[in-house]
Amino acid sequence: MTGFTALPDLAVRTLGGSVIAASDESFAAKENLLNPWAPAFRPETFGPKGQEYDGWETARRRGGGHDWALIRLGLPGRIAGVVIDTAWFKGNFPPHASVEACFADGHPSPAELLDADWVEIVPRSPLEGDTAHAFPAAETGRVFTHVRLAMFPDGGIARLRVHGDVVPNPEFLTGLTVDLAALENGARVVECSDMFYSSPDNMLHPGKARNQAEGWETARRRDGGHDWALIRLAAPGVIRLAEIDTTNLKFNAPAEFALSGFDDRSPSAPPLTLIPRTRLQPDTRHRFRLASPSPEVTSVRLDIHPDGGIARLRLLGDLAPDAERDLTARWDALTSGPRPRA
Repeated sequence: MTGFTALPDLAVRTLGGSVIAASDESFAAKENLLNPWAPAFRPETFGPKGQEYDGWETARRRGGGHDWALIRLGLPGRIAGVVIDTAWFKGNFPPHASVEACFADGHPSPAELLDADWVEIVPRSPLEGDTAHAFPAAETGRVFTHVRLAMFPDGGIARLRVHGDVVPNPEFLTGLTVDLAALENGARVVECSDMFYSSPDNMLHPGKARNQAEGWETARRRDGGHDWALIRLAAPGVIRLAEIDTTNLKFNAPAEFALSGFDDRSPSAPPLTLIPRTRLQPDTRHRFRLASPSPEVTSVRLDIHPDGGIARLRLLGDLAPDAERDLTARWDALTSGPRPRA
């Protein structure tokens, strides 16, 4: 992945995204738009509604107008770009599409979102069949919580990907013990030694990994070295408990791991040993309470020896006081303007 597609998909189902309404879904369900896997196709699989598609497909319009789908993002954030994928729709794709976005506090219904401050982030643009179309967002300086996909006039779209930077709501972070390594709180993997089988960002996803593919897994090393990932924390903070989860990794878990902390606000400061090199077990949720809370750190490096997979990484702790103020100020700056509350 390059450019904005390397950023998290804020709309994907595994991060909590949902298609909450659509104008029509006569041939294929609207929920398919946010499936995490690549669109699949099996020829000559006909059901009561015709050929089965792994996507959203509407009826043929005869009375004018156009179709639309309303999506609640799983994570609020600044949208960098959108991918509209018409995979496998070759004779029934829409010729044009557009995307709008809005910010809405709370949990508004589709009806309540009608009064939202909608902003066009992808203007009406031509589409081709069986193609993934990448569109940079026209507005990248605001936080959004919902998007509205319009296709003109009708047809099928396999996937909608909404890539961007997570901007966490400080209401759910300040004054609480939080997971400083959670993607939903704004953490990211910024570098890694290897991502042959799957992305290291998977370690930071919410919930339990259901299979090996939902974690981070590297290729087998043959050079005597070891693999690692550098994680930028959600904000500067103090780590009290670390969880290293190898669930589902029965024959490819690392033999050992180590965890180091860094304070990027002081580049000359040496790394801190948070957990020394320690044995891991396959298919196991390991929890380590630090002997004493760490000093404030802004990033951590997870070293795995020599290679293998990690399902989830959790780092529970407290935000630094300055970080709480900075998160609140950023949220207020990026969400200013008229918006409904429900």
